[in-house]
Amino acid sequence: MPCLASARQGTAFHFASSCGKKSRKSDLLSVNCWIPNRTSAVQINFLEDNGVFLERHSRLTGHTLTMPLDSAQTRTLSQARGFIGRRPGLRGYLLLSPTLMIVGTLMLIPVLGMAVMSFWQQTGHMAFDMSGTLNNYAEAFTRDMYRVLFLRSLSISGLTTLATVVMAFPLAFFIAFYVKRHKMVWIILVTLPFWTSYLLRVFSWKVILGYNGAVNSGLMSLGMISEPLDFLMYNPTAVVITLTHAWATVAILPIYVSLEKIDRSLLEAATDLGDSPFVRFFRIILPLALPGILAACVLIFIPTVGDYVTPSLVGGSDGYMIANVIQFQFGRGSNWPSGAAISLTSMTIVAILVGAFVWSARRLSGRRG
Repeated sequence: MPCLASARQGTAFHFASSCGKKSRKSDLLSVNCWIPNRTSAVQINFLEDNGVFLERHSRLTGHTLTMPLDSAQTRTLSQARGFIGRRPGLRGYLLLSPTLMIVGTLMLIPVLGMAVMSFWQQTGHMAFDMSGTLNNYAEAFTRDMYRVLFLRSLSISGLTTLATVVMAFPLAFFIAFYVKRHKMVWIILVTLPFWTSYLLRVFSWKVILGYNGAVNSGLMSLGMISEPLDFLMYNPTAVVITLTHAWATVAILPIYVSLEKIDRSLLEAATDLGDSPFVRFFRIILPLALPGILAACVLIFIPTVGDYVTPSLVGGSDGYMIANVIQFQFGRGSNWPSGAAISLTSMTIVAILVGAFVWSARRLSGRRG
């Protein structure tokens, strides 16, 4: 099939090859071609059986010169076309490659900086020995305070993820299956709290759960308690409640997308076969919604492990997490090497846990399917 190409003098040009049926999308390839003057036009023909031919048409004489490319060029073009044709997603990645390179570089530079800094040793205020040592990593793994705070961080993040998904799923299910009109209005209303400042939402829960907050004042006005409850604030429970409200929107959206994509004819077929709503939910809806649930779990668990603002405001000393230690080391403690080592250790452990969780969930889903 013909492949048309246009070129300017002394430049490389791109051509699109259209092979097979007309409905098939074109494959983009590129070759380097040097046009000596503007008196000729170049056309490249790709033939399935006969190889690649280069046609040069002279605008002055009207003659066309057809030259077969050598076997190496033909083989290179054929391999490139076949490689791209067998991988339809490759072109998408190639288009995204500039953005991915920029974002990856901006993310990689701080991580590499912390990796180098983690082998330093603090010798004074903002003074470091750069000879290299593993003492920071040994301290991160062996010190009891770090171990307790990290386990507390994992437990708080796990409970927050569970509570958020359990609360978000019914709302996403309602919007996907029962809202017939104005779904976008519901989505906007769901995301409305996310438009406000994160600190404002955290402070609002501090007002609600505080010693003289809305909950204690309401219970005392109703005569249900004689004095304010002191266990509502400055503990891990307050951190879990605040984080659950703050990240609820992030959990609703991916779950809603997965539920919205479920083919309703599957539910109709299950109903015709006599399945109850309970059976339809666990055999059809829940397995097909699992990708959205996994995405919600990952999107909530990872950032909540590294949250230090919420524990500082509503957690108190009993609700501190590992991120508070990292923030202290990079702040008033001025022990950047120790903070970098704790950060990298936490990132590695969280990445391993998330990877194991996603792998196990997908494996379980595959067995059930």
